[in-house]
Amino acid sequence: MKLRHLSTAAADFEAEFQRVLHWSAETDSAIELRVAEILADVRLRGDAALLDYTARFDHLQAQSVAELELTRDELKAAFDAITPAQREALKAAALRVRSYHERQKQASGLSWSYVDEDGTLLGQKVTPLDRVGIYVPGGKAAYPSSVLMNAIPAQVAGVPEIIMVVPTPRGERNPLVLAAAYIAGVHRVFTLGGAQAVAALAYGTATVPKVDKITGPGNAYVASAKKHVFGQVGIDMIAGPSEILILADGTTPPDWVAMDLFSQAEHDEMAQSILLCPDAEYIALVSAAIDKLLPEMPRRDVIRASLEGRGALILTRSMEEACEISNRIAPEHLEVSSANPQAWEPLLRHAGAIFLGAYTSESLGDYCAGPNHVLPTAGTARFSSPLGVYDFQKRSSLIEVSEAGAQKLGVIAAELAYGEGLQGHARAAEMRLKK
Repeated sequence: MKLRHLSTAAADFEAEFQRVLHWSAETDSAIELRVAEILADVRLRGDAALLDYTARFDHLQAQSVAELELTRDELKAAFDAITPAQREALKAAALRVRSYHERQKQASGLSWSYVDEDGTLLGQKVTPLDRVGIYVPGGKAAYPSSVLMNAIPAQVAGVPEIIMVVPTPRGERNPLVLAAAYIAGVHRVFTLGGAQAVAALAYGTATVPKVDKITGPGNAYVASAKKHVFGQVGIDMIAGPSEILILADGTTPPDWVAMDLFSQAEHDEMAQSILLCPDAEYIALVSAAIDKLLPEMPRRDVIRASLEGRGALILTRSMEEACEISNRIAPEHLEVSSANPQAWEPLLRHAGAIFLGAYTSESLGDYCAGPNHVLPTAGTARFSSPLGVYDFQKRSSLIEVSEAGAQKLGVIAAELAYGEGLQGHARAAEMRLKK
C-alpha cells in the first residue's frame, strides 16, 4: 500500500502535513442550488412536495404523508423481530448512553440561582426545547447507534416530543433502526429522507410538525439543507468526513492500532486515519500489520482509498511533540494508545473524544461506552463539543433586583447608559432610585 510516511524532523514536513490535513467543507454548487430549490418547494407546497420527492428519490409511492408515518406498534414489531442478541445489545447500549447523559445533566444541565448581599436574585433557568427532529440515514447505510446517540440525550434533557425522519428506499426498512427508535423513546417516525425531510422538519407541513432543532448525520444534500435552514431552526453541526488520530508510544500490539485506523477508514474514501508515534520501528510494525490485515477486510477498497488519500504514519521526535501536533489537528476521535495515557491527557486540549489506553478502542465509543458519538470534525473540536443534553436545552437568565439592589445598580447603569447616549435606559434606572 502507498501509505504516506512523514517525519517531523524532515525539512518538508510542514508542507506535507498541510496536504494531509486539507479538506474543503464547501459543498458542490450544483448540490447547493438543488437543495435550495427543494427547500423552497417543500416550504411552498408542503405535503405534496414531500410525496413527489419521496416517490422520485426513494421510489416509494404514498397517497398521503400520513401513510409514511410509522406507528409505535410497528416500532415494537421491529424490536420483537430482531434477534435476542441484537435486542440485548441495543438495550445494554441504550442503558449506558442514558446513564452517561443523566450524569451530564446533573453536572451541567440544571437551573441555578443565588442571592447577593443586596437581596437581588441572579441565576439561570434551564428548560428543554419543545420539539426536536433527528435525521437518521436509512436503507443499507443504517445506523441504529445514531438513533440512540441523538434521541436519548434529547429525552434525558426533557424534550417532550422527538420526531425522527429516516429514508426507506423502495420501502426498505431497517429493523435495527426502528428497534432503536422504540428503545430510545422516539415519539413519531416518518419514512422521509434527504433535503426534503430537513425542510419538513424546519418549516413544518400539514402532517410533519415543525421542530426547534435538527440533529443527526446525513449525506451532502442533508448537510447542505441543515446549513440552509439554520436560523429558522437550530442544528447540531455540519459534519465532515470521519477522523481518527492515534498517539502511540509503541506498547500496544501493532495489529490493534492497524485495525483502529481501519475503523475510521472503512467509513468512506474521504475519512482520515493518522498515527503519531516517536518510535520508527513501531511505525514499521504498524505499516506491516496494515498490509497483512487489509486483504481480509470486506471494505478493503474503501479502506485502501482512505488511507492512501488522506492517511499518514508520522514519526515524531517525542510523545510531547505528538501531543502538540494532535492539538493542531483537533481530531474527532483521539486514541492515546500508551502504557500510561494519564501522563499525556493533560497535554491534550482539542479533540471531540479522547480514548485513553490500549483497551479503549474508538469503536467502543461509537456504540456503547456511554459518551455521545456525534462529534466535531475537520478541526472544529477547537471550538465545539460532542452532542449532549445541553444541545437539547436552552438557558434563560434570571434577574430579580431587590429595592436595595436597585439603588446600587441604578447608579452604575445610568452612568454607563448616559455614556452610550441612551437616555431612556438611564432614566428607567434612575426612576427607581430613592430621592
